[in-house]
Amino acid sequence: MLVTFSVANFRSFDSEETFSLIASGRLAGSHDDHLCPIPNSDRKVLRAGVIYGANGAGKSNLFRALKFVQDAVVEPPERDTGTDRKPFRLNLEPALESSFDVQFISANRLFRFGFKASDDAITEEWLTEITGSRERTLYERKTEADGRVVVDAQGLETDSKQAYTLASLGGQKNQTFLATVISTLQRGEFGGKLSSVIEWFEHSLKLINPQSRFSKLAAYLDEHPEFALFASEFLRSASTGVDSLDVHKLELTEEQMKTLLPKSLELMGESEDEMDVAEGYQIVRTKTSEKPYKVISVRSLHRAKDSKQVQFQLSDESDGTIRLLHLLPAIHDLDEEEIVYFIDEIDRSLHPNLIISFFEFFLNACQKSAAQMIVTTHESNLLDLDVLRRDEIWFAEKDRNSATRLYALTDFKVRKDDSVRKHYLQGRFGAVPFLGDINRLIAKENCD
Repeated sequence: MLVTFSVANFRSFDSEETFSLIASGRLAGSHDDHLCPIPNSDRKVLRAGVIYGANGAGKSNLFRALKFVQDAVVEPPERDTGTDRKPFRLNLEPALESSFDVQFISANRLFRFGFKASDDAITEEWLTEITGSRERTLYERKTEADGRVVVDAQGLETDSKQAYTLASLGGQKNQTFLATVISTLQRGEFGGKLSSVIEWFEHSLKLINPQSRFSKLAAYLDEHPEFALFASEFLRSASTGVDSLDVHKLELTEEQMKTLLPKSLELMGESEDEMDVAEGYQIVRTKTSEKPYKVISVRSLHRAKDSKQVQFQLSDESDGTIRLLHLLPAIHDLDEEEIVYFIDEIDRSLHPNLIISFFEFFLNACQKSAAQMIVTTHESNLLDLDVLRRDEIWFAEKDRNSATRLYALTDFKVRKDDSVRKHYLQGRFGAVPFLGDINRLIAKENCD
């Protein structure tokens, strides 16, 4: 689970801003089922976070900052290509380093990972384990003023000899140590703690942008009939017009593939075992010798006036229906997952009532797991204290220097019976667009 995330000098962030999902002790009794214990601590972490702000306020830049950190671990830049950071460009001071710091729970341990980056290199990096009020360094590297890189990896010595040795050897200057570990060592050589950290970035942290699609959705529906049934029922309950989903698979020989889908086979190549051909269509290479290819297609069924079902191509469905279908894996089998879903612009193409239902379903379904959902949105109907706690509601707003500032609803005096949505739209909490210049422009146009 994500506990805190701090960022400085990245895109619209200038000085350090922190997004925290540590529960406020002042809100005892408010949606206590939204809380999960932080290991070796009396504090709790929230299962949900909702970030509001006007267009251009920087909500999505928080998402992009966390994506930059994830990529620095699992998809680092090539050698001698720099760090590809995006510093805050409105600061006229000499260019400073960008800084990132994330605290998260993995394998029932609380870790803190972060680094500082210039245009050319990772200049500082740290990985610690936090137990109560104590913070134990597992790995740390610093770049001295003379350019020397100093590494302290004593905390890894008992966990993984190979990782400890690798730390002393170093890696590419524009890559994190975690990226060096992934590219250099075998999985069994990581050690328990590094494995937990890397596992969180590789598999537990799911960052979903407005254009994201659930990878290999057709195959997932084919392999998990219980999810296909769940998705059908959810789409039907959401009044999308979809009555159910039909998953069809066709097994083909290699010769049949060459005849029917020669271009797809060529694009697939020898290294890929799965490939999305179109919305709802996927090719899977199996281990079957006689018919080594499987073409999976997903169609939506609608009920006609005579109660008969009519097939539609999935691509014929609305953008909202398709996006909802790709989001549904995030709320299925939550009891079995410890995943952080960060969805940027969840309101894209989705009806306000559907967003509330989606969010409430998640919160009700994940009570026995460590699943977590964070979203950015403009949808004000989620500003309901019957749905969310005050410390789960955050705002992003530009200051007079056009830098993003983050703050929570708990920074304001709000009564339990207050209409948070009404006060937000009236501008009490900020983070809404100021339309004064537009009104003057309208007046000017009317005069002309």
